[in-house]
Amino acid sequence: MPNCKDGPPTSDRYSDVYLSTDPGLGEVRHVFLQGNHLAERFLALSAGESLCIGETGFGIGLNFLCAWQLFEQVAPVGASLDFFSVEKLPLDDDELRVALALWPELAMQAEALLARWRRRVPGWNRWSFASGRVRLTLAMEDVARALPQLPQASVDAWFIDSSSPAKNTGMRCEEALSGIAHASRAGATLATNASAAWVRHGLQQAGFAVEYASRFWGECEMTCGQLRSVKPVVPPKQGKTPRTALVIGGGIAGCAAAHALAQRGIAVTLIERAAQLATAGSGNPRGILHARFGAGDNPLHRFVLASYGHALALLDEAVPADGVMRSECGLLQLACNEVEIKRIARLAELEWPEHLMQFVDAAQATQLAGVEMSYGGLWFPSAGWVVPPKICAALADDARITQLLEHEVTGLEMAEAGWRASGHDAQGRAWDAVAEVVLVCCAHAAKKIAQFAQFPLISVRGQITIVPETAGSHALQSVVCGDGYCAPAVAGVHVTGATHAFNDEAIEVRTADHAENLANLAEYAPALRQMLGEAESLNGRASVRCSAPGSTPLAGRVQEGLYCSLAHGTRGLLTAGLAGEVLAAQICGQLPPLPVSIIAALSPLPRTGNKGKCAA
Repeated sequence: MPNCKDGPPTSDRYSDVYLSTDPGLGEVRHVFLQGNHLAERFLALSAGESLCIGETGFGIGLNFLCAWQLFEQVAPVGASLDFFSVEKLPLDDDELRVALALWPELAMQAEALLARWRRRVPGWNRWSFASGRVRLTLAMEDVARALPQLPQASVDAWFIDSSSPAKNTGMRCEEALSGIAHASRAGATLATNASAAWVRHGLQQAGFAVEYASRFWGECEMTCGQLRSVKPVVPPKQGKTPRTALVIGGGIAGCAAAHALAQRGIAVTLIERAAQLATAGSGNPRGILHARFGAGDNPLHRFVLASYGHALALLDEAVPADGVMRSECGLLQLACNEVEIKRIARLAELEWPEHLMQFVDAAQATQLAGVEMSYGGLWFPSAGWVVPPKICAALADDARITQLLEHEVTGLEMAEAGWRASGHDAQGRAWDAVAEVVLVCCAHAAKKIAQFAQFPLISVRGQITIVPETAGSHALQSVVCGDGYCAPAVAGVHVTGATHAFNDEAIEVRTADHAENLANLAEYAPALRQMLGEAESLNGRASVRCSAPGSTPLAGRVQEGLYCSLAHGTRGLLTAGLAGEVLAAQICGQLPPLPVSIIAALSPLPRTGNKGKCAA
């Protein structure tokens, strides 16, 4: 564990100082910012363009904070910055706060970083700053694992960690250096305050021309370099940010995608067939942030984990945890059956940060929940419940987003300026709209559009039950989950659910589904079920969610100018936000927020071994 309690912040594992306080910021700016000519390069950006910096070793984040500060000082309006970094051993919250307090001139940026830091998860994290103009993608894993997961030819400049090779051999391994070269665009630059022979030889072998220069205080040396010409590659498309976009679907997937595009300065028309946003699967009066993932290292589990951290950070921006629109009351996943016992036991074999997840017994679960629990399990202290329609409204509340309500899309076709959507409004009048790109985010209704008719979208009906609180159930203070969930009472009622019925699109409320929800509650929280008693009448709501084979959402490019974010199933409150970032990055030719392996797993395009995915 890194620490900074007795001097400059250090890595306990490597016994290495992250950065001396003398000369501190002067060294950062001289070596990394000037060494990569960033002031001139930021200034040369045009509106809609971005520059991407890669870094090996985030440490306390000074390099990022200084780059961000310089970007905001000199970059033109409409330009953006992507910053990718790797940190295998991140500081905890208190350590980072103490370390950054040493540099008060970066206080504004540091406070914003600290606000996101408590949302960190193992693996890849994507956080936005400066109203979306600055994006940090932080991979909390080994550098040799992270770098090969960057897209080819995606990084413009590198900050190379100066850790002693005798203490941190992972930094000089061939995989890391080849990963740097693989991810570098033609002419990419680098700078490091290391000048040892291993640095020069390793970078030269990776394809960089290197040279020595004096460091900030005129002694020792630093190393600068530039990628030499290599065999031609096919880099990802680097087009400019489009000016206009149509987003079809006003649920959580559509609103999150519209928000991500608007943050990049794109004028978005958000099209919804109902009279208001969030009337279908995103219309429940309350939903829970339920990050259920396994111990296996597969793309879906890694996506759900990354989505959980991203969703918490996005909610911090959009909706306060005020107990009305959102509550960070915590969530218990109870080991109430053999499947959950085995899953939780496998998770317990791995190391997890306490701010993310804790393992608790029945007594601890009882104390956390406020009512008697028969089982222990997992405690997620930052989870809780939200009001989905309020989330959608907050994400769509942007001057760059125009809402087009009561307009159903029945057709899409390519147009000279991009794509044309057409259909009818609530009065049956024909309409059409044109934009450079179109994003289809309307769940199973997408199958009514010709380009999506063959997508393997599965309708999943779900019903929640609204139960009056009692004197005993009023004590429930966290969300509890088993085969279903129950949230603490708000305005005198609990929300519990939800049923799952595949290929059922009926939305009438069924007495049998109320009975199923309450029977499930009796299995995972019997004392709570007893407290609720037998209500004379129960209210509820049924809606239809959308899933796909394998339960992995479909998020990505369908064809030129046409994208989708579909099949989020029961996880939409978690996954829609990060899926929106994936789409916005693809559309604007920017660094993706996830490893290329996960981007590939989300893609709706057919590929080898992608059974069950759709052919676009």
